[in-house]
Amino acid sequence: MIKRRLETLIREELQRSPSVALMGPRQVGKTTIALNISEETPSLYLDLENTLDLERVSDIVSFHSENSGKLLILDEVQRMPEVFAPLRGIIDKERRKGNKAGQFLFLGSASIDLLQQSSESLAGRIAYIELYGIDVMEYAGSDQEKMTSLWLRGGFPESLLSASDRDSLNWRRNFIKTYLERDIPQLGPRIPAQTLERFWTMLAHNQGGVLNASQLGRNLEVTSVTVGRYLDLMVDLLLVRRLQPWTFNVGKRLVRAPKVFVRDSGITHALLNVSSYNDLLGHPVLGGSWEGFVIENLLSVAPSHALPFYYRTADGAEIDLILEFSGQEKWAIEVKRSSAPALSKGFHMACEDIKADRRYVVYSGNEKFSMRDGVIAIPLHELMQELLDVAR
Repeated sequence: MIKRRLETLIREELQRSPSVALMGPRQVGKTTIALNISEETPSLYLDLENTLDLERVSDIVSFHSENSGKLLILDEVQRMPEVFAPLRGIIDKERRKGNKAGQFLFLGSASIDLLQQSSESLAGRIAYIELYGIDVMEYAGSDQEKMTSLWLRGGFPESLLSASDRDSLNWRRNFIKTYLERDIPQLGPRIPAQTLERFWTMLAHNQGGVLNASQLGRNLEVTSVTVGRYLDLMVDLLLVRRLQPWTFNVGKRLVRAPKVFVRDSGITHALLNVSSYNDLLGHPVLGGSWEGFVIENLLSVAPSHALPFYYRTADGAEIDLILEFSGQEKWAIEVKRSSAPALSKGFHMACEDIKADRRYVVYSGNEKFSMRDGVIAIPLHELMQELLDVAR
């Protein structure tokens, strides 16, 4: 069992807030964390994909009254978004009794529904936490062999901890099939599974590329507006990341389309039929896959007030990841697969453009060292630790 770092944070939030929403894609470990918490506090777990449990909370006011004093854990809450409206009254009533925290824990795998419904009804009464896949700090640290396995298999626990690479790949293929044929149709969109799989696979082939909706639309024989709708869906399901460009006024011609990543590296590899590390080393997706893996790991530990962007100009200035903190401090982060990283002139130009406060290159080695112009070459796990220190 891998200890998830966010479990401690969720416990702390339940001590402060009347309700907590834990979001993340299916099979990422939300239920396991919730059940761990339920073992240490009077709780009641309900799976809203279970018809009986769904019926039990159809009158949430009465159900809560019968189970007051317990933490109510509602799993797959996006299946019953109407549950949020009466919760405001329940929480306020309990507050007047002196019960100000730890009333509800919501688990959801579709962020947009959960955010919209709860933000309308529970403003100031809910804390949001996103659970990423297992990351380098939780599994590998400085162990290069473990990090390679995590990169290849991705951060879903069942995939990562499979007995073999073949078993892991089979699990990920089944995961993709289940999402396409069961989970997405349950959320309402009537998109043919074959079309959505082609779209998902195209994104994997172009991992980390700038979005070209017109080209994708031509390949899928749909409009660019429809491509945008497909992308919105995959982003809302927390399966794809849309990394926005940093476009503040620098007086230059900027690339303004977002970069797009399939968020889990293991899913990227499964969509492209990459079954082993040797296959990955010889595949054109190698660089994009490593970049996406590094970015997801960094964002999994970045403080909530850190906003992510990328930067690119028409004349070749480029930064893979910018983290802008609430105090306007900016970290420029370049990602290199090489164990002897070399930086282009474009990175240094871009750092001057945005006036970066810190400059890093994340590379595949294990030593931290200084490069020219104030750039620090740093292993992934060490930069993650620096971000964790900032978040504290």
